[in-house]
Amino acid sequence: MKANRARWPIAMMARLLGVSTSGYYTWLVREPAMRTRSDAQLLAHIRTLHASSRGTYGAPRIHAQLAREGIHVGRKRVARLMRMAGLCGASRRRWPRTTRPRAGARRAPDLVRRHFSAEATNVLWVADATYVPTGEGFLYLAVVLDVFSRRVVGWAMSNHLYTELMLRAFDMALQQRRHDGVILHSDQGCRLAGRFSVCGGNNHRPTIARSIR
Repeated sequence: MKANRARWPIAMMARLLGVSTSGYYTWLVREPAMRTRSDAQLLAHIRTLHASSRGTYGAPRIHAQLAREGIHVGRKRVARLMRMAGLCGASRRRWPRTTRPRAGARRAPDLVRRHFSAEATNVLWVADATYVPTGEGFLYLAVVLDVFSRRVVGWAMSNHLYTELMLRAFDMALQQRRHDGVILHSDQGCRLAGRFSVCGGNNHRPTIARSIR
């Protein structure tokens, strides 16, 4: 109500929110509660510590630093105040690797010689996999992209990063596009089996000349 009093009448907002006008004006002149003042002072100190760490300290390290300074507060309280203020630390979380070359494998030839352009659709496709962090863990996304149109022609998503995921994305691309003579280029990860040169085939999955890694 205080933030919107320049736009809307106090009486109207009080009626819509189900509070009394007199109660609002009483709250307006009331001194902040001791807990509120304490939180404000603590947050000011937390901001100083966070800034001095160049934004790298999260709640656990801020809490530890406060304890070293003789300020004994709960860790959950520190986390709550930092969350309300939009303060967070730098995460050292290990992210999954989506490219893992097979040890001792023969390198597949680079059919496009690092020249990622095409003069028409269905001449060159590129494929790769990435991960999407969710509340339930990581999901993996495999994508096949037409270089000329920059359009995704095949994709698949799963909670694993096995070869089957990559082949599902590849199969979708084959079902949606004419694939005679198209080159599918990927990284050197073993799950997508290097670079592909696709040829032949109509209603069925085409014969694939591939350099397996």
